[in-house]
Amino acid sequence: MKEVPPLNDCQKLMLLIASRMLAYPDKALFREKADILAAAKETDRQLEQAVQALFCLPLPELQSLYVSTFDLQEKNGLYLTYHEFGDSPKRGAAFIRLQKMINEAGFERADGELADYMPMLFEFLAAASPNADTERLYKRLAYAVQRISGHLPETSLYAPLFSLLMDQVFEKPGKEEIEALEKQREKADLEDLPYPILY
Repeated sequence: MKEVPPLNDCQKLMLLIASRMLAYPDKALFREKADILAAAKETDRQLEQAVQALFCLPLPELQSLYVSTFDLQEKNGLYLTYHEFGDSPKRGAAFIRLQKMINEAGFERADGELADYMPMLFEFLAAASPNADTERLYKRLAYAVQRISGHLPETSLYAPLFSLLMDQVFEKPGKEEIEALEKQREKADLEDLPYPILY
């Protein structure tokens, strides 16, 4: 992937809105509904439609949809290092490096948020000053967003958000880069096995 250009204001706002809509839905989200919709309308018509579709569901239904989409489907999980390393021990080291990067940038995480939680990383990417670390994070998130986007059914109410992120914020990883990352993930998964698979 070529060098990443700095994010523009529209892309940053899109990341912030995605960050809010991809966090677990709660009453506070619905209290912010008017502000979120106004910001989405100002940013992109398709984004406004995607956000509006989610807000059309009552809160209990949206919570249920969120859990069934992200919490009960590993391939759609919103944790960056899982997409990179599966359940490998390497995931822990990557997690610690992310935590260090976020802390050194002076970005405060909400209580209980893990350092590789993608909605939080979207917010971090939108707020942080561009540097080599944020450029690497951008590329890593592009891979994970692309991966989730490819797994979500087209009928999912969350699918348009991921499509928009890939179309307007993230640059699609090249075929060679995807293959390299997939091999890295497969290798990490195999390292956990106590014996080789012979079939």
